[in-house]
Amino acid sequence: MLLVKRGRSNEPGRKRRRDGSRGAGNHQTSTRDSTRPQDTVTPAPSGNYGRELRELLGGIGAPKPAAFKPDPFQLEALTALEFEDVLVTAPTGSGKTWIAREEIRRLLEAGKSAWYTTPLKALTNSKYQEFIDEFGAGSVGILTGDRKENPNAPLIVGTTEIFRNQLFDSLRGGEDVRADLAVMDEAHYLADEERGHVWEEAIILTPPRIRLLLLSATIGNAEEFAAWIAEVRGVHRQAPGPGEREGSGVVQRRPRRKRPGQNLPS
Repeated sequence: MLLVKRGRSNEPGRKRRRDGSRGAGNHQTSTRDSTRPQDTVTPAPSGNYGRELRELLGGIGAPKPAAFKPDPFQLEALTALEFEDVLVTAPTGSGKTWIAREEIRRLLEAGKSAWYTTPLKALTNSKYQEFIDEFGAGSVGILTGDRKENPNAPLIVGTTEIFRNQLFDSLRGGEDVRADLAVMDEAHYLADEERGHVWEEAIILTPPRIRLLLLSATIGNAEEFAAWIAEVRGVHRQAPGPGEREGSGVVQRRPRRKRPGQNLPS
């Protein structure tokens, strides 16, 4: 399993003040500024101020339109998804959903299918509309406790509980889950004391033929999490043979294991 991490960008030596601006280190008001004589007069702007400002801004200009360029961590995750599960940890707004969207696009164009899970109905509804705008209403369905629309669509957006229930139904002799990819948004819910077992069961029960893409901005022990997923999924990578591309491997099933930070019932 591949772990892709992207940290926040930092500016050394600069801290954010309470008013939202930035200053160098711990900012303190200068005594000289606070005791400035009252009779000090600030020079009035010249009559040419507006013209000078326009000339300054006109010289800066606007950036030329350019095509979107993915970050290296996004391309790394997309490449790895072709042959292994991927856990992406990156700050909110850094482009985790872009990885899922582009992989889903590739699968739909190839006539395949995908599941996109979230922990919240509100987030599920939001992603449902987002993917309708991207792929069209005919290609997207939604399954939650309150909504069931277009359930045979190649892309299903639903809560993690519904996805887990479908996996259980499949084990009991029901239909196989129609998916080549399962995206688990907000994957850090695995550590939730009340609902974490849902993510644990979904990860363990997902067949090896379904690739997993897990997204989170707040996983603190990402390496341990990724190692646990690789262990319970039983996916092992091996050196490619003649004519095989790097990353091909054998898939095995292993017994249930303890997830990070929790003791499983015996």
